[in-house]
Amino acid sequence: MEARSPASPASSSAASAPPPVSLPALRAEIDRIDEAMHRLLMERGEIIARLIEVKRTAETGSAFRPAREADMMRRLVERHHGILPLDTAESILRVIIATFTYVQAPYRVHADLSTGEAAMRDSARFHFGFTVPFEGHLGVAGVFRALDGAHGDLGLVPATSPSGGAWWAALEAPDAPKIIARLPFVERADHPAGLPVFAVARPHPDALVTEVRLYSVRVSGWSLKAAQAAGMLAEVVAVPDGAFDGAALLVSVPAGRTIEEVTAALIGAGASVRAQAMVGGHATRYTVSADGALVPTGH
Repeated sequence: MEARSPASPASSSAASAPPPVSLPALRAEIDRIDEAMHRLLMERGEIIARLIEVKRTAETGSAFRPAREADMMRRLVERHHGILPLDTAESILRVIIATFTYVQAPYRVHADLSTGEAAMRDSARFHFGFTVPFEGHLGVAGVFRALDGAHGDLGLVPATSPSGGAWWAALEAPDAPKIIARLPFVERADHPAGLPVFAVARPHPDALVTEVRLYSVRVSGWSLKAAQAAGMLAEVVAVPDGAFDGAALLVSVPAGRTIEEVTAALIGAGASVRAQAMVGGHATRYTVSADGALVPTGH
């Protein structure tokens, strides 16, 4: 009987290797996934239609739910992996949320274009898409006038460039609109819509997210020392106010800190706190570090 020679490692691995997948088969898989996504969107629409009926009888107030949206974005960030850029996934989900919110309760996005129209439009389209109507204004005052006339609308104002002075003072009254979000939720150096903006609206009182609390604070004795003391505890935007040493501050107090700590630091640095009022809140946002790690942003 003739002895069989042992199979070589190369021939064994070739025999066990899976057959190559054809391009038509891969494209068919993509088509299947695309159809599944579309069907899921239509199913989501059916659920939203039922939700509209429930809200008509069981709930009043704005359709914006910043706390729920922040939780959805956080879960997106935590589970995301693969070659699809996180920015793309975030924008897709943002547009889905914004569009279905518009279907529930039509609204317009009013934006302050005074610091640059292109960057603000990029932010609006990234977060709200093209279905939600967009209206530009040359100044924060125009945005707030529009919100006064349409309580269901939303405003976008630059978060770091107070070109309109202490615009946040207009949010101090209990019945005034409030800051409900800071966008983008995930920040990185080359973000396609990286302009930092605050979203301002009248949310349902129970829906406001306050991981980061924002306060309008007026001080006398504003100085470099006071700025450094407050800046160790919170993000601070300052503009001159009244007397030569007065300042109006927008103070973003992160989770784990309190406004009392910030005001104590200001007083310890020689400033006098004349008034303060809460003007909104938003979720803790994320920053993508140089090595690609997601880091919660805050002090």
